[in-house]
Amino acid sequence: MPAGVPASEAWAAVALTLRLAGLTTLILLLIGTPLAWWLARTRSRAKGPASALVALPLVLPPSVLGFYLLVGLGPQGPGGQLTQALGLGLLPFTFTGLVVGSVLYSLPFVVQPLQNAFEALGEGPLEAAATLRASPLDTFFSVVLPLARPGYLTATVMGFAHTVGEFGVVLMMGGNIAGQTRVVSVQIYDHVEALEYTQAHWLAGGMLAFSFAVLLALYVLNPTGRRR
Repeated sequence: MPAGVPASEAWAAVALTLRLAGLTTLILLLIGTPLAWWLARTRSRAKGPASALVALPLVLPPSVLGFYLLVGLGPQGPGGQLTQALGLGLLPFTFTGLVVGSVLYSLPFVVQPLQNAFEALGEGPLEAAATLRASPLDTFFSVVLPLARPGYLTATVMGFAHTVGEFGVVLMMGGNIAGQTRVVSVQIYDHVEALEYTQAHWLAGGMLAFSFAVLLALYVLNPTGRRR
């Protein structure tokens, strides 16, 4: 990195971004799996509204989602009053708040690939497992998960990459606190605002290379996606 660039701040932002993306992706896989399975299997009338809620971040401006999270989790919001009553303090402008906002904003990028993978299985493998008297839990872990592996690969890559590229939600929820909530996208914004285009180029170029590498890995490692 050229002289004059605060390397420690840049690397701190990169480390924080990777930590945020990794934790968010793990949480999304844990909560997204049962949600996607339910959406893929249910015939309830609630499927439509639930699917719309999951997909809402795809069309909702990030600043809008970040604003309502900031209000809802603030001192006067119901979420903020609940976290204070539980002794957790307030979540806005903390790393935990970033995680909450990132989980909600990246939810469809994990749930939808998993739902598509589950729906593509069909009834055959499940019926075959049932004839062998496999329990639903055993069927899920022994049959569904291996067959849905391409969907999990897509969900993991897309969830991680989307979290890395966030800006509006993380800025609204986390602000711009060095070492605590300042992620790479916010660091780039700071450089541009200060007319430090050289520093911005280094970080933005790294993000560009990362994004291309992620998509390349997705198409190369996922045979199903490559055929499609």
